[in-house]
Amino acid sequence: MIELVNNQKVDIKKLEILEYDELAEICAKNKFRCVNCAAIPYETDEDNKVKKIRVFYVVSNNLFYFLSSSVLDLSLKYNAISSKLASWVNFERELYENYNVKFVNHPFLKPIRFAHNRAIDIELQDYPFFKINGEGIHEVGVGPVHAGVIEPGHFRFMCRGEKIDHLEIQLGYQHRGITELLKNKSIWQLKTLIESIAGDSTVINSTLYASSVESLAQIRIPERAAAIRVIGIELERAALHFSTLSGIANDVAYLTGAAFAGATRTYVINSLQSICGNRFGHALIGIGGVNFDIDEKLRDELIATLTMVKNRAITLEENMLNSPSVLTRLENTGVITNETARKTGFTGVTAKAAGLNIDCRRLANNVFYNKYCDELFEHYPKNGDVLSRARQRFVEIKYSLDMVLDILKNLPSGAIKAEFDLSQIQIPADTLIFSFGEGPRGENSHLLITDNQGEKAASYIPRDPSFVNWLALALSVRGNQISDFPICNKSFDLSYCGSDL
Repeated sequence: MIELVNNQKVDIKKLEILEYDELAEICAKNKFRCVNCAAIPYETDEDNKVKKIRVFYVVSNNLFYFLSSSVLDLSLKYNAISSKLASWVNFERELYENYNVKFVNHPFLKPIRFAHNRAIDIELQDYPFFKINGEGIHEVGVGPVHAGVIEPGHFRFMCRGEKIDHLEIQLGYQHRGITELLKNKSIWQLKTLIESIAGDSTVINSTLYASSVESLAQIRIPERAAAIRVIGIELERAALHFSTLSGIANDVAYLTGAAFAGATRTYVINSLQSICGNRFGHALIGIGGVNFDIDEKLRDELIATLTMVKNRAITLEENMLNSPSVLTRLENTGVITNETARKTGFTGVTAKAAGLNIDCRRLANNVFYNKYCDELFEHYPKNGDVLSRARQRFVEIKYSLDMVLDILKNLPSGAIKAEFDLSQIQIPADTLIFSFGEGPRGENSHLLITDNQGEKAASYIPRDPSFVNWLALALSVRGNQISDFPICNKSFDLSYCGSDL
């Protein structure tokens, strides 16, 4: 097991292979949560059917990242790491779904998605939902088609009267096969797919893709380009937080706040549009830097607009979080404790609102984030309820806007894109690269493995924080009323498509 830093290249031929039980022992001893994992074929039979896979795991103790690998024989059974570490549940489910890896003592071994090419023979209508028996227990099913304009997902509540005993979340209805589409294509031609993973996380995903390729190709981006990338990421964060706060306000009938937050979000996404021509940041990021500059006139306009946005955020916070009718609905609703967040490997607002100092901008090795490190990791609420998650979003909005305003006022001079000759670049073969960044919902990470020619991706796994954080919603509603579900759901504001790759 080796320590990893952001955008580090690793020759997979030189990486030690551990037995799965040995990996489990190391992770359990150090309480390593799984961050990302990717698999490639290791051994095939005469008919080219995969018999063994090699799996690469990025794990973390929230201070450092580590890389390890194991070889899994698809004819054997393995003791599930998730029987000891809850953060591994979905990663082992994914291996089961994609390769039919047989895990023993897994607490929740069932498919995550329902792709046409899954390795297990379970139909959607035969999904093994958890059952609770007893007097007065009844089930309430919601979705996958919803009254609101949201993506498909099914929520099945086990209730005792109006009180929720258990919630099971079934996603995967729109499985797009993105990870399969990313395979065996030129590493230089994946940007359009990467930008389409999740519309509200376009900038963070395209930045991680670009930084992965830049590291492989040994391209160093100019400082001005790095600054504009940070501006894009932080505007994307603020935009999502305003959207979430608008939704929370709407769900508790605080309609003035909902309208005010929604209108304020528009100023933020219009600022992104003024930079690159798209309100969600499409085409902003290019390999070697950024595709659009910020001239003097635009800079002054952005400073004026975002200063106004910050003042509106302060006004919204003062009014919304001092309203008795709002506080009555948010306080002590949908609680995720510090211990639960730590054990289950939650990230982003979900973890921070429970008091975990887990913002991976601290580890990103970015000159601009390093400058603002002290501000980024203070003042986290600790109650883990809907109110704490709302407060955390206000904290992040203000820090993001302060950071963007300071960068704009001191924008480095120079080029926005590195010059390089594509014909002279040789991408290393059989190389793994891990890139991560703090997206709007938490820790986004990309795990890319090049093929044996160094031209294509043997595997590319973009990991949205929603992949692990959906469990937080299920746990948070236990003991709450059914009527509290909408505000609990919105307080996490997780991505369906970000999980359903």
